[in-house]
Amino acid sequence: MTANPVAQKTVSQTEFVAIVAMLFATIAISIDAMLPALPDIAAALSPEAPNAAQLVVTSFVLGMGIGTLFAGPLSDTFGRKRVIMLGSAVYAMAALACYFAPSLELLLAARVVQGIGSAAPRTVSIAMVRDMFSGREMARILSFVMMIFTIIPAIAPLMGQGIIALADWHAIFLAYIAFSAITMLWLGLRQPETLPATARRPLHVASLWLATKELGRHRVIVISTLVQALTLGALFATLSSMHGIFEARFDRAETFPLWFAFIAVGSMSGSLLNSRIVMTLGMRRVITVTFAAQLGLTLLCLLVIATGQMPEFLAFPAHLLWSIGLFSMMGLTMGNLNALAMEPVGHIAGLAASVISCLATVGSVLLAIPVGLAFNGTVFPLLAGVSVLLAAALALMRFGLRPA
Repeated sequence: MTANPVAQKTVSQTEFVAIVAMLFATIAISIDAMLPALPDIAAALSPEAPNAAQLVVTSFVLGMGIGTLFAGPLSDTFGRKRVIMLGSAVYAMAALACYFAPSLELLLAARVVQGIGSAAPRTVSIAMVRDMFSGREMARILSFVMMIFTIIPAIAPLMGQGIIALADWHAIFLAYIAFSAITMLWLGLRQPETLPATARRPLHVASLWLATKELGRHRVIVISTLVQALTLGALFATLSSMHGIFEARFDRAETFPLWFAFIAVGSMSGSLLNSRIVMTLGMRRVITVTFAAQLGLTLLCLLVIATGQMPEFLAFPAHLLWSIGLFSMMGLTMGNLNALAMEPVGHIAGLAASVISCLATVGSVLLAIPVGLAFNGTVFPLLAGVSVLLAAALALMRFGLRPA
């Protein structure tokens, strides 16, 4: 179903999906390529508190959450492409500041600004999809986007480790600048503007406030936003703890990027499966069943570990299986949750994408930081924290939303 008949696509659907996936990938590469660098950052900038290096991940996510509040409304007024390119320029300048940062505090401040810049490609790309599609068709397109997007997490840690081997962790930020430049060149040359001038909205504080209040009147938007915060909280808590778990619990720090790539490739099945079943089963059912399955797997792992029944030779394969399940869960839920939330508000798609993403992302950081900082060299704090977040998400989906 085409949502905006005025906006005309002059690139194929395949290329459109690929461009949006690259815009999404700005977030993945900005987080995942840093994971192998966390021990080096801790040794260089916070040797007395190595867990503080995890904040390099969550500070970026926090900035991204703040930035989403502005990116969408600006794109409703000035157009999608112009705002994406402005945000990407901020992202690149902040990456350069990260490269020269002499202390952890300045590095974290620059990462927040980098996250603010990254909000434009991440949030406005969702509005671009909503400009062109709606409902289950939008969910299907986002599934294809997520399927391509998962290639980046598979290679980002390998890229980060390779850069560290050739130079040091600072050079990762130069790679971010190069990636952003390539993406903006592709967007600028190939993708037409999806929001025509006749469909743009004036940037008035009063109208923004009225539109934001409109979002609050839709139960499906409120529930979807809360569930997204819980889901992303589980993801970011896992990413923050992941390298430490591989290093301290399983003694596999050197091969972490390869195992992370294995997990990322395995999780592509989630997006592929969603693209095949969402049109038949519907978004709510897919989301609910997925949460129930991953919660059951998490509780099973917790029970086996807590009772001492986990054989040591199975501990690592079990953790890999659990991680693949968690990352697959993203492909089966996040696109559907976004599509559910955006369905009633196509007329204010940019603002809606901003407010929803801002609340969900900032909320997820507040949920993820305590879980990540609770890391004690074992998988138990992570599994316990994720089980609580998934149980809350499942309860909201099961009892907060009535079937359409």
